[in-house]
Amino acid sequence: MSLFRRALMSFVALAVLAGCSLNGPAGDAGPVAAADRPALDSLTPLDHPREYAGPSTAVSSAAPVAPVVDDPRPALPATVTDAQGTTVTVTDTSRILALDLYGSTSRIVYELGLGDSVVGRDTSSDFTEIIDKPLVTTNGHELTGEAILNLAPTLIITDTTLGPWDVVLQMRDAGIPVVVMDAHRGLDTVATLITQVAAAVGLPEAGAALSERTQAEIDRVSTQIARLAPADPAEKLRVVFLYLRGSAGVYYLFGTGSGADSLISTLGGVDVATEIGWQGMRPITDEGLIAAQPDLILVMTEGLASVGGVDGLLEQLPAVAQTPAGEHRRVVDMADSQLLGFGPTTAQTLDALARAFYAPDAA
Repeated sequence: MSLFRRALMSFVALAVLAGCSLNGPAGDAGPVAAADRPALDSLTPLDHPREYAGPSTAVSSAAPVAPVVDDPRPALPATVTDAQGTTVTVTDTSRILALDLYGSTSRIVYELGLGDSVVGRDTSSDFTEIIDKPLVTTNGHELTGEAILNLAPTLIITDTTLGPWDVVLQMRDAGIPVVVMDAHRGLDTVATLITQVAAAVGLPEAGAALSERTQAEIDRVSTQIARLAPADPAEKLRVVFLYLRGSAGVYYLFGTGSGADSLISTLGGVDVATEIGWQGMRPITDEGLIAAQPDLILVMTEGLASVGGVDGLLEQLPAVAQTPAGEHRRVVDMADSQLLGFGPTTAQTLDALARAFYAPDAA
């Protein structure tokens, strides 16, 4: 397992210990219907986004599941080699568990048309169509072997972001096919993740169709963002992503290869962590944060809540106050399960973030 993935696993464990989940907004803001908001390309962007003051919450539009196949017929048995090099043969997709940190794999299974075969969910799988399925995670993102076995799954799709790993091994020992996806997420891995999940359930053609549709949506929103974002390099937002778990004393800055970098660049911003050579995920240092001089700080909603909001962030990380973002209280938060999910709803995530970045008063 890479250092990046081990770091991510440690974040999950610390979030569990701290009583924090990666599960949606801490406040009252929830998804809004797409029909209830103006089109992204109809918004009037800020004249000087680097000078805007005040926090914003990026709220994703409610996107109902729209299967690419009405009557899927999995081609079984399906034999795949997973991200760990394990060869797995899937013979039955009638009872599926798709589990990961952000709920991405379960959403993919639903979009492939196999939602009725999903028998349970993880904490982050909170979209309308799955919400009534029983949870198999506790204390945030801790897999529960008993809960999984009680659902008698015929296939488990997961990755290395959930633990304890002994539970995954226990499922394999029980004879359940377990397919492990690559845990690395970014805009460049969306199609790969969809393709891998589709192969595991015996629906490669549906996977290709879903990948194509998702990429077309991402491309469309990216084009709209390009019209909103400043063209002048001097006006581009300097953005940094901070991972916060205040009660556990966890403060990390995400840089190159974290997934946050691809979000920020697609949003037309400057990922200042990458600019200063910050690789992957590393503990925040005062020097690094001050050197970054971000105009905007991007965080997960639960993370911001864990430090007591913007006031708490400035108190617990005094270096923030020595940046333009701190001076302007320019903090954008988004639901934990959405921000770095990189699945079929990535376009909606980009849309919501673009509103918070460039037209916050309309967001």
